[in-house]
Amino acid sequence: MLSDLSHIVPPVDGRQSEAALAIQRGVGRLFRQQGYSVVMELSLASGRRADLVGLGPTGDIWIVEIKSSIEDFRADLKWPDYRPSCDRLFFATKPGVPLEIFPGDAGLILADGYGAEILRSAPEHRLAGATRKAMLLRFGQAAANRLHGLVDPGLSEGIPR
Repeated sequence: MLSDLSHIVPPVDGRQSEAALAIQRGVGRLFRQQGYSVVMELSLASGRRADLVGLGPTGDIWIVEIKSSIEDFRADLKWPDYRPSCDRLFFATKPGVPLEIFPGDAGLILADGYGAEILRSAPEHRLAGATRKAMLLRFGQAAANRLHGLVDPGLSEGIPR
């Protein structure tokens, strides 16, 4: 019986820096406080991978692109590709990164490992019904598969080990 799951630790992706992981944690806490469910590193239909996707209590889908430094922001120009997959697009960063580098047509979140604050709301671009349904399925399947992977870590890519 799996009544105590306290021993289960999520797998570490390995691609994010410590700073990015702290930002991710803070944004996740903020979103959960606002009633959003979150999935990190969600693959999108475009082939891109969103750093964090929030699913709101009314079905709103927010994507957060995490940037932990000026260099990180300048080296990554794929963020406009996320807009067609969400109702609102945000950047999240940490204290010390100049906020003026982030585009004004996206929201802005300041975060650390303990919490976050929305400094600028993101403009709303409502998803078409078919796109919303596809994103909801992608979100739900990713969340369920990750949860099952924690309970049964011997299962990888649907093949028992």
